Amino acid sequence: MDNRPSRHLPVRIRSSRCEPPGQRRLPKREIGGARVRIGLLTEGGYPYLSGEAGLWCDRLVRGLEQHEFDLYALSRSEREEAEGWVPLPPQVGRVRTAPLWETVDDGIVHGRRARRRFAECYGELATALCTAGPGGASGGPEGEPAGQSALEADRFASALYGLAELARDEGGLPTALRSETAVRALERACRAPGAHRAAREARVPDLLTVTARLERALRPLSLDWYEDDDLGSVDLCHATSGGTAALPGLLARHFCDVPLLVTEYGVRLRTHYLTEPDSSPAIRSLLAAFHGRLATETYRRAAVITPGNTHARRWQERCGADRAKLRTVHPGMDAAPFAEAGESPDCADPQTLVWVGRVEPAKDLVSLLHAFAEIRRAEPGARLRIVGAPTGPEGAAYLGHCKALAAQLFPDEADGPHAVGRNPVSFEETGGPELPSRADAYASGALVVLSSVVEGFPAGLVEAMFCGRATVSTDVGAVVEAIGGTGLVVPPRNPRALAEACVALLRDPERRNRLGAAARARALELFTVEQNIAAFHSIYLEILSRTPARRVVLDDTGEPLPFGVPAEAHVPGRWSDPTARVAARGGPGTARSGPGWATEAEPVRATTSVAASEGAAR
Repeated sequence: MDNRPSRHLPVRIRSSRCEPPGQRRLPKREIGGARVRIGLLTEGGYPYLSGEAGLWCDRLVRGLEQHEFDLYALSRSEREEAEGWVPLPPQVGRVRTAPLWETVDDGIVHGRRARRRFAECYGELATALCTAGPGGASGGPEGEPAGQSALEADRFASALYGLAELARDEGGLPTALRSETAVRALERACRAPGAHRAAREARVPDLLTVTARLERALRPLSLDWYEDDDLGSVDLCHATSGGTAALPGLLARHFCDVPLLVTEYGVRLRTHYLTEPDSSPAIRSLLAAFHGRLATETYRRAAVITPGNTHARRWQERCGADRAKLRTVHPGMDAAPFAEAGESPDCADPQTLVWVGRVEPAKDLVSLLHAFAEIRRAEPGARLRIVGAPTGPEGAAYLGHCKALAAQLFPDEADGPHAVGRNPVSFEETGGPELPSRADAYASGALVVLSSVVEGFPAGLVEAMFCGRATVSTDVGAVVEAIGGTGLVVPPRNPRALAEACVALLRDPERRNRLGAAARARALELFTVEQNIAAFHSIYLEILSRTPARRVVLDDTGEPLPFGVPAEAHVPGRWSDPTARVAARGGPGTARSGPGWATEAEPVRATTSVAASEGAAR
């Protein structure tokens, strides 16, 4: 089945729309059966075959088969759309897609009043970016006063929603966002008194680049998703990442009062810092300010925020996320493929170290090879298996460099008392007869090593824990949170410390087996698919328990459900007015932000595994 329907571009940007054939539409919301209609928001991910976090989203949708999902996907490249979609389960009722990679010509010519309105809103947006420090939401280089930061955050939000309302009234903004009016508004904001130094140093090429990047990031403002029969008809918006993916959820909340859940396993603001090293200071500063302001507004409006680890949680708190809204939910991974290796740890080679992952400079295999040179001097019979494929041309070049270094450090040892007839370091890939799967790679060694200098949530490390293997890792990202006390941790870029830790475990098989068993028990308790699905099911119900029904609720027979909408939802005043409730509580960002009598109720507690995850994170 071709899942890529034709795209139409009428007055407003209309995205592709598809309802998979043969799939019945489920009732919108059933209170008794706890059925929820969820709008799943993705960017460069599910349901595309090559998208990020696609496997996690697919497991979530398939695991919550009692709910209905509508997918709203933003594609980042033409390759994603060309490769198609993954097979969709029956609970997916509708799929809508929109591109971020191509230049859209909407053909809209705004009148004088609309142009003036756009210039005002875009000018306010640019001013908010230029007065924010390079850190975005956290203040300027010398520290921004708290009151001024809150004021600029409100200015950014007002400008953002003003542009959204203009796009809804006039039919779209792609052409306006790329126009000379936008460039001049950004230039005026950069030259205005109070702009930070990096913004004042922006030149014309910098202004053009920033304007183009902002147009792509703000393209969801012009989509036709925010109607009563689209995102306005779902019970809950679940953004699977921050940044541009969460923007449709913000607009659905603004226009239709749909609650928003934001999940981040990798914070987009941090990703921006890591992927913009070659840009000019002005470009980096202005884009960082935009992403920081957008993150602050997303966290402020979200009902619940679910970071995947404490590392992401710290970034979110730095960007203004309220701790009362945070629920740490670790990624769910399938433990079944690693069960056989985990139940038979004695079959591994006691002298073999294994590294498994993507071959790229961030994994710092150079330090690992230098560490293994010291390991060989202490344990001449040791062997290192590097299992993984390179990612892109940079990864291929890095793999070639590592192979040359290994040949230099470990020439073939065909003679001597510990001769093996081959280099003790091997570079391999899974899928062959010797290592059919990643589980076989972990099972081939007694000790798994991670040498990264940059890491988010270490999925490969958790796979090794499922296999019951002791680990030696560098202290980066969420490594310490993942392994707890079940492995050894050393500083990054320290080959000597890495070698000493590996030698200590190679010489102590009893300790190695004890750590491996503890690691497997911890992984099965905290990082399984079942734990992840149960946590999100609980969070969905928690959010809806604090959100009144915004439309007629139907029962199993299709008839209106009596008392489906609480009477308090119709009473004007602080019981049903979000603004009044915020003022009564002294400001936004409280945990009990639901309308009606449910605002005073205790929130539903998460599952035991989530509570255990929170304890481990603390």
